[in-house]
Amino acid sequence: MSSYTTNNDQYENTRRKIAWRILPFVFGLYIVAYLDRANVSFAKLAMAKDLKFSEEVFGTGFGIFFIGYLFLEIPGALLVERWSARKWFARILVTWGICATLIALVRTPSQFYWARFLLGVAEAGFFPGIIVYFTHWFAGRDRARALSGLLVAVPFSLALGAPISALLLKANWLGLAGWQWMFILEGCPAMVLGIATFFYLPDHPRDARWLTAEERQCIENILEQEKKQKQKQKQAARRSALIQALREPNVWWLALGICATNIGGYAFLFWLPTTIQSLSGGSPSSAAAWTTLPYALGLLSVYWSGQSSDRTGERKWHCAGSMAMTAVFLAMSAIPGQSFAWVMFWLCLTGLAAYFWITPYWVLPTLTLTESAAAVTIGFINMCANLAGFIGSPVVGWLRDRGVANQICLLFLASCYLLGAVFISLVRVPPRISPSANLALAGPVAK
Repeated sequence: MSSYTTNNDQYENTRRKIAWRILPFVFGLYIVAYLDRANVSFAKLAMAKDLKFSEEVFGTGFGIFFIGYLFLEIPGALLVERWSARKWFARILVTWGICATLIALVRTPSQFYWARFLLGVAEAGFFPGIIVYFTHWFAGRDRARALSGLLVAVPFSLALGAPISALLLKANWLGLAGWQWMFILEGCPAMVLGIATFFYLPDHPRDARWLTAEERQCIENILEQEKKQKQKQKQAARRSALIQALREPNVWWLALGICATNIGGYAFLFWLPTTIQSLSGGSPSSAAAWTTLPYALGLLSVYWSGQSSDRTGERKWHCAGSMAMTAVFLAMSAIPGQSFAWVMFWLCLTGLAAYFWITPYWVLPTLTLTESAAAVTIGFINMCANLAGFIGSPVVGWLRDRGVANQICLLFLASCYLLGAVFISLVRVPPRISPSANLALAGPVAK
């Protein structure tokens, strides 16, 4: 057996060991993160009854989270690289758990705004920090697969959180309403996991006692080789500053595409339980339970799109096509006179299409931009994606407070998805290389 085969086998065994140790735990962290971000959509109906908040107040509260989130996003990623991932993640989890539980105490709109803003500040840096953290553990060829697990966590957290939130909304213990218990009990896991993170997650392979000395050396050597290769490219990356990268049309099509889509997407997420209750006439808990169906289909969609786009090597039309189909299904749900069963049918198809674009989208920057341009603009694109969260929900809240029909609000969300599809369709993608050719060029691929 050649030394290359031996080294490759050793790396594969080490990679699997690392993946089984780290990925399930990080997956759990992201589930808790997204649920604490979005559970206010389930609580909204009961909160509105108790606190007399207007639709516009809720829309602003939904959106203001993203202003806080953008506040520490980049500094948080730098702290993971230069300080300590486990300490920073532990701090993030404990503080966002505290902020999430404090929403149970709000009584005025300004308190609600501050609680949501501080939750965004507390959670900021977690997702970009995870991306940086993975560079400490996984070679470049394996990081996309590792990160795809986090994308699955988004619809999974909502599909899991919807029925749990529905049950908690029925609680009435110790003089606290169900929505208050929902925030308290769904915020506590973040604090517990924060303490666990400090002891469970090592910063680097050299700190992992559960790896043998040979395994630690193997992964460190591979990552060090990649680091040296990137050092050679650093000067070229400096020359391609952000201002130059922004001259590339693809950067703007990608940024505008995800911004438009997320304006509709975040508003759909936050207003879905409200939409379902207004159509069904049911209780807040039953509306929360019904939202499980679109999110469960979204969970299947993330996996399906990743498999399909990887198998075919096609990304652009997977992305633009699913955005356009989301617009179609949302528009169909807005047709007047339909029964609740038919509306739920269209909303379920919306959930299926709405999560299909995510995985192929984040491959597009690496395919359509030069390496240096991609490096300096992915952060810009992600900022546009998060800024969209501050636009969509307040607009829907403003419309609803002024008596605009629910169907018109759904059509507004549909138009955002359609606009996103148009922008993505304008992205210029180089000629596609077949999957088999990609494997040949990449060398041995992890299984």
